[in-house]
Amino acid sequence: MHRMTLIDTAPIPGGGELRLFAEGEHYSIKIAGGGDLMSTRMHGSEDALAQITCARIATRAAPRILIGGLGMGFTLAAALARLGTQAQLIVAELVPGVIAWNRGPLGAHAGWPLKDARVDVRECDVAAVIKAERASLDAILLDVDNGPGGLTRVDNDWLYSTAGLAAAMAALRAQGVLAIWSAHADRAFTARLRQCGFVVEEVPVRAHGNKGARHLIWLATRPSGQAGSGIQRTRPTHKPPLRRR
Repeated sequence: MHRMTLIDTAPIPGGGELRLFAEGEHYSIKIAGGGDLMSTRMHGSEDALAQITCARIATRAAPRILIGGLGMGFTLAAALARLGTQAQLIVAELVPGVIAWNRGPLGAHAGWPLKDARVDVRECDVAAVIKAERASLDAILLDVDNGPGGLTRVDNDWLYSTAGLAAAMAALRAQGVLAIWSAHADRAFTARLRQCGFVVEEVPVRAHGNKGARHLIWLATRPSGQAGSGIQRTRPTHKPPLRRR
C-alpha cells in the first residue's frame, strides 16, 4: 500500500484551500477540513456527465459547450472524445492551482485535454460565463459541487437558484442542455428546474455498476418554443462507477 503524500495546496478565491495528494501513481484532491472531492482512481461520474450530455448534441454543427469546474480533466476529456473537430469547449475553473495541476501532474491521467486546440480554459467563476452568454451554448455541464444540497462554496448557491437557472436558460440555444451532477436527489430542485421552463430528465447512476450509492444527473433541456415542463425518469445506457465525494 502506498503512502498518501501532500504535494501541493491551492487557495480558493473567497476562502478555503484545496489540497493535492499523491498515492503511488494516483492523485486525489481534498478540501481543507473536509473529505475527498475527487480522485484519479474513480472518475466514472465525470465521464458519465459528458457522455450522456454530448450524446444529445454531438450531431450539431460546431457545438459550443461550457464546463463548470475543471476538476481532474475527466469530464473535459470525455466531452472531447465525443465531439467533432469543429466543437468549442469553454472550461471555467475558479482555482488557478487546479489549472496548474492539470497542466502538470494530473494531465497524463486524463490524456492532457487542456492541450486540445478546441479548449478555451478560463480562470473565472462559471457564473460569470453563464451571465455573459446569450442563446449561444449547446450545453452547460456543472460539476462544481456535490449538487444543490452539497455546497463546498457558498457562492455557488446562485447556480442552483431561480436567477441562476434563468441565466442558464438564456445562455442556451434551443434544445440546449443544462447537465448537473448531484450526490443526491432533490425534489425541490427538480421542481425549480421545471418552474424555470426546462424539460427535466433525471438519470440515476450507481456508485459501482449495479451496486453502491445512488447518485443523479439532471438533464434540463431548453425547449424550442415556449418554456416547457414535465419530468421524465430514464435508465442510463450504462452505469459507470462514480468517484467518491
